[in-house]
Amino acid sequence: MDQANIYPEEEAKEQLLDAQAHIWRHVFYFLKSMALKCAIQLGIPDTIHKHGKPMTLKELANSLPIIPNKATSLSRLMRLLVSSKFFSMKTLANGEEGFALNLSYQLLLKDHPLSQAPFVIGILDPRLVGPSHYLSSWFESEAESSFHIAYGKSVWEFAGHDLEFNDIFNQAMESDSRFATSLLVTNNVFKGLFEGVESLMDVGGGSGATAKAISEAIPWLKCSVLDLPQVVGRVQKDGCNLNFVAGDMFEAIPPADTVLLKWILHDWSDIDCIKILQKCKEAIPTKKQGGKVIIIDIVVDPQMNKNKNSDVQLLLDMEMMFVTGGGKERTKQEWENIFIIAGFSDFIILPILGLRSAIVVYPS
Repeated sequence: MDQANIYPEEEAKEQLLDAQAHIWRHVFYFLKSMALKCAIQLGIPDTIHKHGKPMTLKELANSLPIIPNKATSLSRLMRLLVSSKFFSMKTLANGEEGFALNLSYQLLLKDHPLSQAPFVIGILDPRLVGPSHYLSSWFESEAESSFHIAYGKSVWEFAGHDLEFNDIFNQAMESDSRFATSLLVTNNVFKGLFEGVESLMDVGGGSGATAKAISEAIPWLKCSVLDLPQVVGRVQKDGCNLNFVAGDMFEAIPPADTVLLKWILHDWSDIDCIKILQKCKEAIPTKKQGGKVIIIDIVVDPQMNKNKNSDVQLLLDMEMMFVTGGGKERTKQEWENIFIIAGFSDFIILPILGLRSAIVVYPS
């Protein structure tokens, strides 16, 4: 760069300052995630909820498992969380300022039936976040994924060896399943997909949270769950009527009228997705006999500025990139491409789950 150009004209200075602020905003954005994780680990949402009204900083500090000299630091943490709209400030009757809960806090309560707290803790686990530092190395190498560079294993192999990580990850997925399924089973369009269906195989269904909710909402449906042996072996059955099958979806999927793939295919490359879908096709009857595959996954809108959730979808796409390498969030056209190759003739997209859609795929 020409040395003379280091010193910008007066009118360009504001643009440069805005550019620097834009860079800094993204450099430090991860601290919003860490602040949220910290709040959950300290039990801040639960403490304010239990208090039943806004809490002053002193009340909050005295109620949390923190040492006394960290009260000032707590105020700085809460300031960022208020800025992120997880909490708000309210003026109390005595004129003091107190921290109040916003609507989103409900999903952060550990005992809330639809709590997202395990999801936050799981996705922000250091073992899952750490590999993101190797993204540039992945681009420069033949490695399977950034995760593989960090640990020498795929995320699935790693989970099989690190039982603590396996449990944290499964708890995160289970909390998402409870949240998503609670909305799906009360949706008449989704429930209508099971008219005339007698059996459902939830592939990669983990602890069975999704299948259990569906079976309770649709009592005539015989629901089963297929997952890897290390997952099924650690499931607490709790007397539920689900049938758990240990197996590998790449090798065989037990027969069923309908196969469910909830948040599964985005973990895998197009080639792997085609293999999985071909196994699904082998497991279900023909379209005329009512066979179908229901996929719960993201459908990326190519016109990103028209979708209020497009930024989150793109961030999830990056998550898939560094964790799995081949996994991705797909557009409608990308979904259609793999469906056709896998031997499916038709599909419909039902945008009924916010960030994600229910995609119903029919065999040829």
